[in-house]
Amino acid sequence: ERMRSELMGPKVEDVAVAVVPEKNEEGGTTHYVYLINFRDDIMEGIIITSVGYGQNVKSGEKVKTSMLRHTIEVLLPNEAAKIEPIMEDVFGLSNEYWVSFWVNQTMYDKKFIFLPESIQEKNFKMIPQLNRKGLMIK
Repeated sequence: ERMRSELMGPKVEDVAVAVVPEKNEEGGTTHYVYLINFRDDIMEGIIITSVGYGQNVKSGEKVKTSMLRHTIEVLLPNEAAKIEPIMEDVFGLSNEYWVSFWVNQTMYDKKFIFLPESIQEKNFKMIPQLNRKGLMIK
């Protein structure tokens, strides 16, 4: 019993992934993914893998994007880090961000999944850490 709970790892709280639109140099909009630390402690050795998957609505065929991997050395309390741009043509897929990190000697990990078509302006709310509106999963 003890082993199983160790395998599951400690529960991740007060960490969020957000998608936020930002104006780009061409005058259009680029959406970026951020990791936000709402914790009182410092997150270290952060690894984020991202992948999109689902079905093409028109053709019905299964789609999977290539997996991307990012590392962030340190994220201070109440700090946000930009992970990557996310293209609008994958908004119809499930977009999964698997985040693992260390606090002191403990490793934490959690999957954050943006469901198909959830990344829409009507779902955006103000994110104080970024001083912008976006869709946040906590």
